[in-house]
Amino acid sequence: MATLAHAARMQLDPSEDVLQLSGHPLDSLFKPETVAVVGATDRVGSVGRTLLKNLISNSFSGAVFPVNHRREHVLGVTCFASLAECPKRVDVAVIITPASTVPKLVQECVDCAVKNAIIISAGFREVGLEGARLEDEVRAIAAKGQLRIVGPNCLGIICPTSGLNASFANLMPAPGSVAFISQSGAMITSVLDWSVSQKVGFSAVISIGAMMDMDFSDMINYLSNDPSTRSIVLYMETIGDARKFLSAARAASLTKPIIVIKGGKTEAAAKAAASHTGSLAGSDAVLDAAFKRAGVLRVEHVADLFEMADVLSKQPLPAGNRLAILTNAGGPGVLACDALAQSGGVLAELQPGTVEKLNGVLPPAWSHANPIDVLGDATASHYAKSLAAIADDPNCDGFLVILTPQAMTAPSECAEALKKYASIPGKPVLASWMGGPDVMEGARLLREGGIPCYAYPDMACRTFSYMYEYTSNLNSNHDRINLQTDLAKLGVAKAEVAALISQIRGTGRCLLTEAESKKVLRAYDIPVTACEVCATAEEAGAAAEKMGFPVVVKLNSTTITHKFDVGGVK
Repeated sequence: MATLAHAARMQLDPSEDVLQLSGHPLDSLFKPETVAVVGATDRVGSVGRTLLKNLISNSFSGAVFPVNHRREHVLGVTCFASLAECPKRVDVAVIITPASTVPKLVQECVDCAVKNAIIISAGFREVGLEGARLEDEVRAIAAKGQLRIVGPNCLGIICPTSGLNASFANLMPAPGSVAFISQSGAMITSVLDWSVSQKVGFSAVISIGAMMDMDFSDMINYLSNDPSTRSIVLYMETIGDARKFLSAARAASLTKPIIVIKGGKTEAAAKAAASHTGSLAGSDAVLDAAFKRAGVLRVEHVADLFEMADVLSKQPLPAGNRLAILTNAGGPGVLACDALAQSGGVLAELQPGTVEKLNGVLPPAWSHANPIDVLGDATASHYAKSLAAIADDPNCDGFLVILTPQAMTAPSECAEALKKYASIPGKPVLASWMGGPDVMEGARLLREGGIPCYAYPDMACRTFSYMYEYTSNLNSNHDRINLQTDLAKLGVAKAEVAALISQIRGTGRCLLTEAESKKVLRAYDIPVTACEVCATAEEAGAAAEKMGFPVVVKLNSTTITHKFDVGGVK
């Protein structure tokens, strides 16, 4: 199911509103007709100058209004003393002034019917109680006027497809199909610089900062309906409203991959995140489970964010985690096996018929097993025929082709021969052309042909395992409840739990024992460990035999909550 959904996504973006029935409420933020820069200045090196310059020096076709009561012109553009003096209604107001001035300016936005504000300014919840008070004040003013806010403490937003650069980043990225949402502005500037050399383009780049109002869920909801966006990439430190995020992610991931790297896993990192977002990082294990359930792919390295976005746009998702490895050298094949196992994949066991096919196209000394060692003198024909031989093996969910530069091997010819196998239905093909200048042209040919190519096989194995993890997450997301059946079960569970709670309250208690708590969880089909309440040692022994060892014996008490402290756990 996941593979078919992915294939459909590659052919036609189902999020596109082909009938153009209605616009999105956030169109005025991402496709504004008018932008005001509150705090614009011509002082060299200032945020106000950089942001205004970004707006007027790119291809943005809307009107730009600098707002600063101390200036008549900024960078040659007429300046206005206030938002009220701007000649047109403002769609987006970018606020760059000190935090203490922001409540008044937000009130002015409300009075002038401004639709959106991007608050670049820092100095809110992340600095302490006074900053938190300011933030609450701003939020209350904005809510009364239905003003949507991005930030505070953010870099701004960039939409390369429309030429909008309402940020103080030092460059405008190329248009593309990847949307990048980040809580860290520094992560964005680093990624934008990297994207130039890697030729990665973006449909949108969004710095959401401290998420006073708009958060990940708002942006995901918008981007899921944006035909320019094919994948959504997140750098996250705090999830914000978890229920909203999971709801938005679950819906969006049915049509577009969502890939996240989550900072704040360790205690030290969580404290660091809180110091500049003013929010707690939350339980990492709980978030990990929630991501999987919502169909979100979580990666561990920044480089994997964009690598996976690229791979998922070129190759189908594997149905399973069984990988076949084709190599012209034993050592890289061994390392690939280790990397595959460590990342959660397994070596595919070739069917006898596949081995026979390989016997017909390879020299007698080939490995006769997976990894398939085609030997050091393998030609382009050996590579192509071997991949063709294993392509239909039902035991293989994906393929990794490894080439090392050897005197008898032509890297570019091998790459050219493999390009015809870039689209094996339901089975991804990855490659690792190991080396430097000798393999560079071959690697380029593979990438241009739609086969992702890596410098080392361990990177390719990690990518394959991520792809399978994404398949599993999507399958989990595709699980739908049977309303009629589940609502009936829910009614029974509620009645059972209500009776138990009523009975407990009747005894004057307000706390449940462990056994009673597990009854409540079990009623709602939440898995729990086996638990038996026993009155005698003999009953406990019989229960332990039934459960199977090892077991734990705990004191069953309606008054003692911390059993370990009184020796009640053995």
